[in-house]
Amino acid sequence: MSYNHLTATTRFVEVDGDKFAYRRWGNATSDQPPMLLLQHFRGGMDHWDPLMTDGLAEGREVILYNGRGIASSGGKPRTRIEDMADDAAAFVRALGLQQIDLLGFSLGGFQALDLTWRHPTLVRKLMLLGTGPRGGNPDMEQRVLTTAVNPVPDFEDFLYLFFGRSAQAEQAAKAFWERRHQRKDQDPPSSQEAGIAQIEANILYLPRLSEDDPFAYLRGVHHPTFILNGVNDVMVPTINSFYMARNMPNAQLFIYPDAGHAAQFQYPQRFLRHAVQFLSE
Repeated sequence: MSYNHLTATTRFVEVDGDKFAYRRWGNATSDQPPMLLLQHFRGGMDHWDPLMTDGLAEGREVILYNGRGIASSGGKPRTRIEDMADDAAAFVRALGLQQIDLLGFSLGGFQALDLTWRHPTLVRKLMLLGTGPRGGNPDMEQRVLTTAVNPVPDFEDFLYLFFGRSAQAEQAAKAFWERRHQRKDQDPPSSQEAGIAQIEANILYLPRLSEDDPFAYLRGVHHPTFILNGVNDVMVPTINSFYMARNMPNAQLFIYPDAGHAAQFQYPQRFLRHAVQFLSE
């Protein structure tokens, strides 16, 4: 039976005594490794865009995953990005995989970057979307602080946080919102405890490792890296994408116009063209 984003079965694997939820589908005959996707603040497997995940799955297997204590995964939520990264690496090894391509969005990008830095042989190629490095610019818009923590974010919240400000951007947001809710058996929302834990992790990710050369650690990440952001990211300022591109030796940077934090959701077809080319090179 052929699965897709809407039909892939939720499965579980045990990692250090806790059951982690995941979904896996796609082209298992590809010569490219599976791709693991790491999600944004409080997000679960159903916060991805089906158009994006199914597009990626045409050329490889795609694995969606909930970290410890997030949505349908068991355990106590982590309060450190490095612990989240180590959990994701342990999850990959629990599946018996030797190497993956890795995509992280927002807080998931923090984890993806740390995972690649801490477990370099596990990752072939890295994709960082709407995210930034340790010690980056934390100057998000003040409205973010009250909007991102809403117990059940609605369309208007996602429109402000993730998309551009034009009428065309709003239409793209509405299309994404409709696609994102197509699956019938959706993940449960993450708990308040998970949100608090991730806020703590985010705060502790902000300090610079060194005032003299804060991004020196990035120059040790030699993996081919795809960096994407919108021209005006209100959550993780776009300048952080430039910091990563300037310091990561094999990084390439894409900035999409009239877009915000989730440029890949606003321009899914453009993103897929760029992503597939990057992954195939």
